[in-house]
Amino acid sequence: MRQRLSSEPDRYRGRRRVPTPPRSRYAAVVTTAFVGAGIVALGANALPDAKSVSPSVLDELRQASIASQDAAARADSADRATRAERSSDATTDAAEQDPYLLPLHGYDFKSPYGVRWGKLHTGIDLVAPEGTPYQAIHSGTVTKAGWFGGYGYAVIVRHADGTEAIYGHSSAVTVKEGQQVKAGDQLGLVGNTGHSYGSHLHLEVHVNGQPLDPVPWLQERGVDIKLETEALYGDVAAS
Repeated sequence: MRQRLSSEPDRYRGRRRVPTPPRSRYAAVVTTAFVGAGIVALGANALPDAKSVSPSVLDELRQASIASQDAAARADSADRATRAERSSDATTDAAEQDPYLLPLHGYDFKSPYGVRWGKLHTGIDLVAPEGTPYQAIHSGTVTKAGWFGGYGYAVIVRHADGTEAIYGHSSAVTVKEGQQVKAGDQLGLVGNTGHSYGSHLHLEVHVNGQPLDPVPWLQERGVDIKLETEALYGDVAAS
């Protein structure tokens, strides 16, 4: 091969370099390329004494190539597993940061969802002393905070998924419309306003604008309002 003179232009100057593979697979890629090049060279009689090369050497090169490809495949598999694990952890973290909680504690569960006195009772009643603070069951935006007809003083919170929670018959509300709240934030005080028969919190849940039974809906989200229990991370988030 003729040596390039210093006065001759560099034919390779200015050409783009091939991108370097990620470090996690760099060794496997380099090994595969090197071994593959060796096999091609030997197969094409590129070496001066290629005919004298022992068949066992070629076999060793082929085995080394297969091994390096397997290593690259294992590296890819490990990378995918790591990404999946991180995604799962992120989902869990998001759930812990935005939990569902009980609206208050120390209540008596009364008047479940269903027909009552010939009419549909569209929520549940939680009996507690007047003035007992109650809180948001989930994060969202306050869309109503004030007098709301038969609900008396009420608070409505729209959650990110479009569902709504209505808290009725309050003696007072402690939030404003447009305010962003998190699960556990105080919304108001239990009362006896509107069409109410005794001090209690009336809780409704609306999905697609229609009321549904809050009990199974909350159970699906880790809160059992009849047993007054909630997911363990709820206590951590509320503290």
